[in-house]
Amino acid sequence: MEISKPNRVWTVAEAKARLSEILRLAEAEGPQIIGTRRPFVVVPADTWYAKTSSRKPLGQWLVENTPRGIELEIPSRSASGREIPFINESDK
Repeated sequence: MEISKPNRVWTVAEAKARLSEILRLAEAEGPQIIGTRRPFVVVPADTWYAKTSSRKPLGQWLVENTPRGIELEIPSRSASGREIPFINESDK
C-alpha cells in the first residue's frame, strides 16, 4: 500500500463518532489525520511496521559484526612506556 496525503482532517469528535469509517478509510485510502492542534495519524499496522526500521540492539549488532579470525595485539595495562591519552606531560 502506498502512502498518500489524506483527503481531510477529522475532528476528535468526528473520530469518536466514526472510528469504524476512519479505520476502513485508513486501509483503503491511506493515512487519516485526527485533530489540528496536536494531530494524530491513523495507519494500518502493516503499513506502520513496513515503514519503521527493524534495528537490532547495539550489543547484538556488535556481536554479529565483530571481525572473526583477526589476531589483535592488546597491550598490557601494566606495560611501562604505554601512552596514556588525554594527559599533558606537565600534569605527570
